[in-house]
Amino acid sequence: MAEVKLQNVSKVYENNVVAVKDISFTVEDKEFVVLVGPSGCGKTTTLRMIAGLEEISKGELYIDGKLMNDVPAKDRDIAMVFQNYALYPHMTVFENMAFGLKIRKYPKNEIKKRVEEAAKILGIDHLLNRKPKQLSGGQRQRVAVGRAIVRKPKVFLFDEPLSNLDAKLRVQMRTEISKLHQKLEATMIYVTHDQTEAMTMGDRIVVMKDGIVQQIDTPLNLYNRPINKFVAGFIGSPAMNFIPGKIIRYNGLRFVSDKNQFSFLINENQNTFDNYIDKKIIVGIRPEDFIPASMMQNDNLEEINCEVDVVEPMGNESFVYFQIDEIQIVARISSSIIIKPGQKFSFSYNPAKIHLFDGESEKRIA
Repeated sequence: MAEVKLQNVSKVYENNVVAVKDISFTVEDKEFVVLVGPSGCGKTTTLRMIAGLEEISKGELYIDGKLMNDVPAKDRDIAMVFQNYALYPHMTVFENMAFGLKIRKYPKNEIKKRVEEAAKILGIDHLLNRKPKQLSGGQRQRVAVGRAIVRKPKVFLFDEPLSNLDAKLRVQMRTEISKLHQKLEATMIYVTHDQTEAMTMGDRIVVMKDGIVQQIDTPLNLYNRPINKFVAGFIGSPAMNFIPGKIIRYNGLRFVSDKNQFSFLINENQNTFDNYIDKKIIVGIRPEDFIPASMMQNDNLEEINCEVDVVEPMGNESFVYFQIDEIQIVARISSSIIIKPGQKFSFSYNPAKIHLFDGESEKRIA
């Protein structure tokens, strides 16, 4: 397998449309890296530049230490799995998986051996004589992955491969691809807009927005220490709640929301916040960090009194919606706590889990 390195890579289309701007990151040998972000953020364009399907406008791409900017896609020793499977409808599963090896003139016995090995790994060895129209979506996706495996490439690229599958099958295929990575010990780069896929599959995650890399980190670090408000809101489901306000001096330093419905004492190193007195601050609280007041073990924690708007039962948990300063807030709590719309309710929160962002730059300050 191989290391993939991007140095200050950009992609600019006609009329000066910038799709990817000056991105740099390295995918280590045998690492599974996920590119994630909203539609139009440049993640698929980045993947296609690595594959050689898009020309790099500026910067350098290295695979296994070799400069690849001008190397044709067929010579990069990369296998790509597409969103739409890209199977030949007139060919059997065996023929689809063997096609890439056949045009490279591999011996027939080697082709047969590789296809059968890959089919067995993916659990589709009983489908080799069928054609794509006779397969389910999940089976077609396995064939597309199998076609990549038989190549034994240096790098596997996945472009939103699960987006056409139903929710249950997506969960199953996530697990299959993760197991495949462990078994093959392959270098894999995976593109998705689904942050759950990113969090559950990646060794590291590259979060992108508007063609710019926002943060590169492990899933837990992205969740616990997002570098800015965008990353904080994108990673986690339901999304982080944001409450604007400012810091004032009142028995120490205290955050106060814009309409004074929410406030708390800042226990962090106060020197960090001296430059933020009376300046715009955004507080972030994840839904799971709210605590029903009835379950609080620390009497010193401050409470939020609210009226419940909506309750969404999710089985073992419920999403409870209420308002702070006329902003919609969601809390994630155990479904064993019975709450009904219109009910008066009190929440507290874990002060160690509160996130603070600069109101102007939206960068993390604590």
